Amino acid sequence: MPTSVEVQERTFVAAPVLRAVVSTVAARSAPTGWSAVRAWWRDPLDYRWLIRTLEKRGALPTMKGIIAMTGGALALISGLTLFTAAGPQGWARHVTVFTTAMAMVWAVSWVFGPWPNERRSLVLMAGANVLITGGCLAESCRLFGALSLMQLVVTGGYLAMFHGPRVLALHAGWSLLSVLTLTGMVLHQRIGDAAEAAAVVLTMAAVTAMLMPALHFCYWVLRMDALTDPLTGLLNRRGLDYYVSSWFRPGAQGPICLMAIDLDRFKDVNDTYGHAVGDRALVRVATCLRATVPAGAVVARSGGEEFIVLVRVAEPAAAVEAGRVCRAIESGGAQVTASIGVTVAATAPAGLEDLIHRSDTAMYRAKRAGGNRVSMAG
Repeated sequence: MPTSVEVQERTFVAAPVLRAVVSTVAARSAPTGWSAVRAWWRDPLDYRWLIRTLEKRGALPTMKGIIAMTGGALALISGLTLFTAAGPQGWARHVTVFTTAMAMVWAVSWVFGPWPNERRSLVLMAGANVLITGGCLAESCRLFGALSLMQLVVTGGYLAMFHGPRVLALHAGWSLLSVLTLTGMVLHQRIGDAAEAAAVVLTMAAVTAMLMPALHFCYWVLRMDALTDPLTGLLNRRGLDYYVSSWFRPGAQGPICLMAIDLDRFKDVNDTYGHAVGDRALVRVATCLRATVPAGAVVARSGGEEFIVLVRVAEPAAAVEAGRVCRAIESGGAQVTASIGVTVAATAPAGLEDLIHRSDTAMYRAKRAGGNRVSMAG
């Protein structure tokens, strides 16, 4: 049985943490409803990070093969129309021959060429969209040409995977414009069959203009879940790497300050009061960090009771900001203190790991000195 002193200690530590839970739920919850849609629209998608991740997993050659085979299939579909009884005639036949040849060149470029950079990737997909729409316009059977616009789903799927929602919105706009153009031709050819034209518009708009944005939104939700720490709502280690990778590109501008934060004697909290109280303390610290760090800072829980803050401030300001964070954690209601190691790079360094290593060294120096303090890396 715990003594009265132990009960009082547990109440002293746990009560502020329990009171803090109510105030932190909203801060760490994922956005919902329209706020989630706005977050999805504004969220930057790091093309280079995606390609680097696929390359690390050995999936890049497979992706190239799939894209090349898809381009070959589109070329085959376009070429087969040349041998149909109702195939394109006159100038339209020349357009179909051209689009077929270009689709083959497009597919071959994916097989033998390097993976494109972001700008070339967009150019390739824009070219594919133009070829698909041009081939559909050249069809003598307008209804078949309109239905063939479903090939735009292929480029839409690529854009949904490798580019952001704003690029996908442009693709949806192009798809809708193509659908309306082909539907007008169907209406003219079928001598005013408005019901058929309306059915074609609704069907193709749903497939080409609405499907991919919806799928991309679902993909974004799952990606955010994978990049976020489920307890605190902060970024996890993978999320940190994703959101700051652009800070370390060649030519990126500095300065970059990294704070490595480790809670002092946190194991004693878990051992004495239980992991539930420890988890609530972590949530409280996460909320405290959100409220204290400067605007534009990136905050992550790197593991256990360790946190990382990345912010663009120079060395004099970095020491001041780290001191504010240290005092805020001490007085934040979680009944824990923190040792903070700080390093500042005047220009963008080669990578994140170097900054983390230097900050960790400074942080352990602060911990050895008794904790609840800031130590600047040499």
